[in-house]
Amino acid sequence: MKGLYGQLREGSGELKFLIQEKSSPGSPENHQVKVQVKACALSPVDTGFLIDLKLRRDLLPVGREIAGIVLQVGPKVTFFQPDDEVVGILPLDAELSGLCDVVLMDEHLLVQKPEKVSFVEAAGGIQDGLRAYTALHTLGRVAAGHSVLVMDGASPFGMMAIQVAHYYGAKVLATALSLEDQRILEKLRPSMGVQESLLARIISTWDPKVNLVEACLEETGGLGVDMVIDAGVRLYEDDSVDQSLLPHKHDVISLLGVGGHWVTTERNLQLDPPDSRSLFLRGASVSFLNEEVWEASRACQGRYLHILRDVVEKLSAGTLRPQLDEPVPWYEAAVSMDMVQTKQARKKVVIQF
Repeated sequence: MKGLYGQLREGSGELKFLIQEKSSPGSPENHQVKVQVKACALSPVDTGFLIDLKLRRDLLPVGREIAGIVLQVGPKVTFFQPDDEVVGILPLDAELSGLCDVVLMDEHLLVQKPEKVSFVEAAGGIQDGLRAYTALHTLGRVAAGHSVLVMDGASPFGMMAIQVAHYYGAKVLATALSLEDQRILEKLRPSMGVQESLLARIISTWDPKVNLVEACLEETGGLGVDMVIDAGVRLYEDDSVDQSLLPHKHDVISLLGVGGHWVTTERNLQLDPPDSRSLFLRGASVSFLNEEVWEASRACQGRYLHILRDVVEKLSAGTLRPQLDEPVPWYEAAVSMDMVQTKQARKKVVIQF
């Protein structure tokens, strides 16, 4: 049985993606479910995170967001039966790639896929949906009337966060990192009053004439936003050109309102005493967004499954729509994954025939 795996190149720390043959899994045990994979989403592999968790291996399984059909269930499984359509996220320590024909998963990592949701939409939207709920609901406690700034709003996660925030009744602002991103976000604005706008304002950070802090303060009447979800920040003024489109940490703090909340994806965030004092004067707080922690404690299992079920239900109702490219066939998986890892593409979904 073939699957897609990543191999760390010596010295560079970069991943080389290759197809490897693995033996098929046996019969499921206890709470395990055997799933025939129909679609698998490809997201960047965070090698640093895996090394921190001591999960580094010679071959790292690639593709964790899967949707498929239950083939067989273990003797203690109560949630599923054969022929059920399911969606879920493989654990970080999974042995098999999600691009294998068949995988074994614990039943507590899967939820039923609604009939109205395709396998591609389910696989492509499940992790971004989980991430958006974690940022907005679990960490940010977003509520109706709050103002929320979503950085890099045209990314798959950004689009999902915009939709979840709008569902909760928040006023949503988003940044566009390029003219192409701007056009994508413009589609969320109302046309001739026909539809309700998901976005109150698009901030063109690719345009050097646009000031992020000023735009946010103008939109909120000088009060600042209640919540910011970043896509990375610059820690120093002389950071590399690759980070030139990222906001500086001082800017993020400056645009927060009283009692505001900053949800960051920057794991190496360093707050100097002036930064801390500025946050203190606002009564603001900082949280780190890491949706993988849901699997770290069994006490979180119920809430984790509740979020996954809510995501797929809203996908079925059309409340959430993932931002996806055309699905790619299996034989293009390695090339597609390389594009995703090197940021030439944002997310790809591979379909199994």
